[in-house]
Amino acid sequence: QAVFLGIQRLRMATPDADSLSPPAPEPEPGKFMKAYTSLSTWLTNLFPVWTILFAGVALKSPEAFAWFTTEYFTAGLGILMLSMGITLSPNDFVRIMQRPNAILLGFAGCYLFMPLLALGLAKGFALDPALVAGMVLVGSINGGQASNLCAYIAGGDVALSVLMTTATTLGAIVCTPLLCKQLLGAVVPVNAVGIAISTIQVVLAPIVIGMSFNKLFPKTTKKIEPLTPVVGTIATCLLVAASVAQCSESILSAGVRLQFPIILLHVLGGLAGYLVPKALGFSETASRTMAIETSMKSSAF
Repeated sequence: QAVFLGIQRLRMATPDADSLSPPAPEPEPGKFMKAYTSLSTWLTNLFPVWTILFAGVALKSPEAFAWFTTEYFTAGLGILMLSMGITLSPNDFVRIMQRPNAILLGFAGCYLFMPLLALGLAKGFALDPALVAGMVLVGSINGGQASNLCAYIAGGDVALSVLMTTATTLGAIVCTPLLCKQLLGAVVPVNAVGIAISTIQVVLAPIVIGMSFNKLFPKTTKKIEPLTPVVGTIATCLLVAASVAQCSESILSAGVRLQFPIILLHVLGGLAGYLVPKALGFSETASRTMAIETSMKSSAF
């Protein structure tokens, strides 16, 4: 009996074969999924090319995007943010909020560096007063929602990008009129309630819905996640084209003398948005995200 009990104890203390074997590997994606993933990567990596092509068509034939009205615009932004929300979890935001210095630095880049850079470029290129005002407005507005997609494609921190976009959008209620008053001597009326509602509609609500879907249906989310960058790319290209189409005549009549300073504004903003965080010890991912957030402005806003 003692021998029998000893054997039983030994068997109970010894892990079975199943516990010693490594976990079963996940099934490899099928040929269709592999092909789709490759195509999706190719399409999203060429995102700047598609944006330029859509903008070119909008300049040449603005009537092609006349159907894309304000209602579609809001829906397009919502779809874009929903496609990003699916890739996130609440833990991502908790992680960012524990060290909010990146958000504060990004906010300073948006509302201190960029407005002054815009004014300096406008004055340096001797633009007309109306174009100076336009440059300062572009420099003094919030970050664009498409920056979240760009952060995703570029391997940045999407949660940080979303929080920075939200912070600068809400900050526009106070900062944009104040900057225009100080830099231009003009009062720019801002609909604070409208901005708050818009932020909830096109930023916060889609992100929360996407995260909730990710939390409740993780397996389904994993299957549809490869779709998100493609959906976001299509939505962004339509948003850009619709915005360009609405003011195509003004863009063409202004010519290179306006386009060159605008390009410089975004390029220099992106360089500063990357180099300053790197010099301050931020990670490559955070620096890349802040570069995108600093340089990309919500011109349509």
